[in-house]
Amino acid sequence: MPRKRRQQLVSQMLENLDASALEQYEHIIRRYTRGRDGVYALYRNDTLYYVGLARNLQGRLKQHLKDRHRGAWNRFSVYLTIGNSFVKEMETLLLRIARPKGNKQLGKFVKCQDLHRAFRHDYKADVEERFGQLVGRKKVGTSPRAKPADDGRPALASFIRKGIALRGWYQGKEYRARVLKNGSIKFRDGRTFKSPSGAGRAISGGAIDGWHFWCYERAPGDWVSLSELRKHGRHG
Repeated sequence: MPRKRRQQLVSQMLENLDASALEQYEHIIRRYTRGRDGVYALYRNDTLYYVGLARNLQGRLKQHLKDRHRGAWNRFSVYLTIGNSFVKEMETLLLRIARPKGNKQLGKFVKCQDLHRAFRHDYKADVEERFGQLVGRKKVGTSPRAKPADDGRPALASFIRKGIALRGWYQGKEYRARVLKNGSIKFRDGRTFKSPSGAGRAISGGAIDGWHFWCYERAPGDWVSLSELRKHGRHG
């Protein structure tokens, strides 16, 4: 089986240059950066001071020699990217991790779920469960690693707390469905099924493993196989 080729974001980089190079060797740096997208970092000696992105990297760096950042940095690095699809996301990630002194804004991700609310809910549930064990109270609910329902309920009933969207592909066509709160799977035309495989057979017309056929959105933009839900536990 051939190895999957990794997608590339950064194609070239020029790290740890003295700020004076922007003027002394302007013609060389222009040759590298003209018409290129990228992320740059400004440093005060070895300390990160500022992170930014730009289409005209050389122009932006020279601008910082004169604007409010003047005198606050003396070295810089540039990272040239292939296109600009994820450059803003990368800049935001760097800002939130490094939190440079020169950046006033940390930026926002295009679509990202903050897990604080989920963590608070799961933390309270964990505390309640531990307390119940201490006082000998009968355990209520299901463990994080839930098992498929075998009492006549829909197969997904043990794995979800709220409805989730599904999508799958068959013969090059995308199909959509939704898991209801009770675990059943419903198509837009009103048909419902108790199992992922049953819903998958309605599309393929033959035997199919619905746990691998269907994908669900584990996090915003992150679609994974339903088998991951069965493997790791509840969603939502």
